[in-house]
Amino acid sequence: MSLRIFEIFYSLQGESSRVGLPTVFVRLTGCPLRCGYCDTEYAFHGGATQSFDEILAKIASYQAQYVCVTGGEPLAQKGCHELLKMLCDAGYKVSIETSGAMDISQADQRVSVIMDIKTPGSGEESKNLWSNIATLSVKDEVKFVMVDRADYDWAKQILSQYDLTSKCPVLFSPVYKTLPPADLAAWVLEDHLPVRMQVQLHKILWGEKAGV
Repeated sequence: MSLRIFEIFYSLQGESSRVGLPTVFVRLTGCPLRCGYCDTEYAFHGGATQSFDEILAKIASYQAQYVCVTGGEPLAQKGCHELLKMLCDAGYKVSIETSGAMDISQADQRVSVIMDIKTPGSGEESKNLWSNIATLSVKDEVKFVMVDRADYDWAKQILSQYDLTSKCPVLFSPVYKTLPPADLAAWVLEDHLPVRMQVQLHKILWGEKAGV
């Protein structure tokens, strides 16, 4: 089996509860969504088809414990679930970053699913697959990426409606160079929300570009 891979690289995890950990990223090509703030449009097309053996060999060359499968939208490619299983079988600590628009129920139970819930400011709110919420467990994480105060208020309502913090950790993240991080931090503190406010460490270190 094979997948179309845009890039495989070694960096620090910039988001989630694994922030700062040396991680191998496997970025799959393609995404059915078109979020207004997307920072990986370069991965919509291109890349090269690689066999699972080639992918695993490249990952192994970095001698890392953590592997993150990302995109684009990695679950848009058939075979992604098989790759996740193979990575877990190989002993890696595996996470997947997904838009929340694809069914996550078939993901290997050893994988930590980092799932977006798309806010109105993304322009893709209608693509949220709400049935995914029932599949989440404590090993997973939900992420809201916010453009403005309206997105924050919307996310706060969704947080309550689905009782998300009882299911898994929840991340609130400002869109890079759009929503000032200090504003989001102040709102979270003011409302005493039990969420993790995060910024994207990799962009602070190296800017907004591929391969980091």
